[in-house]
Amino acid sequence: MHALRLLRAAVFAVVCVTASMAMHVLAQGAPVAPGVLAGAMPPVAVGAYFLARRQRGFGALMGASFATQYGLHLWFSAGMAPPPPEHPHGGGLSVGLFMLLVHVATGLLSAYWLERGESGLAILLRLLVASVLTLLVWRAPAVAHPVAPPARGDDRVSFVTRLLAAAVSRRGPPGAFSVI
Repeated sequence: MHALRLLRAAVFAVVCVTASMAMHVLAQGAPVAPGVLAGAMPPVAVGAYFLARRQRGFGALMGASFATQYGLHLWFSAGMAPPPPEHPHGGGLSVGLFMLLVHVATGLLSAYWLERGESGLAILLRLLVASVLTLLVWRAPAVAHPVAPPARGDDRVSFVTRLLAAAVSRRGPPGAFSVI
């Protein structure tokens, strides 16, 4: 389980840091050195690894993403080359506001992606465990008292029918009761 968590954290770190760097370069106009990019991945991967201990809500992930984006902004800004000559004054307020919007958008996207991915993985794992348990129960020999076979061979219920019957939801008002 730790290997799966480590793999998820590493993939998330690569995608999150790369997207953040691309948006940062788009807003600033100056490239980021490869060493700066590589140095940003381990802290983000460690943070994602510790957050992945259990399923988190969107609010917690959004707070962590915004903190990560702030840290990445500072890291990339410290490691960037000076702005190109077409920005003689560094861009002023418009570049700063655009930079803030870029990192906020990237933080929201990262939090959303992480939350949806975690929810999807949790659902997939639950379905996988339920399927394996269902197959094990279906294949397990009867240990208790044997049940008398049905009178006819046609009355046996198939495995697929039992699975579908288990999935049917019977919620709602009783059929016999009506207020109309």
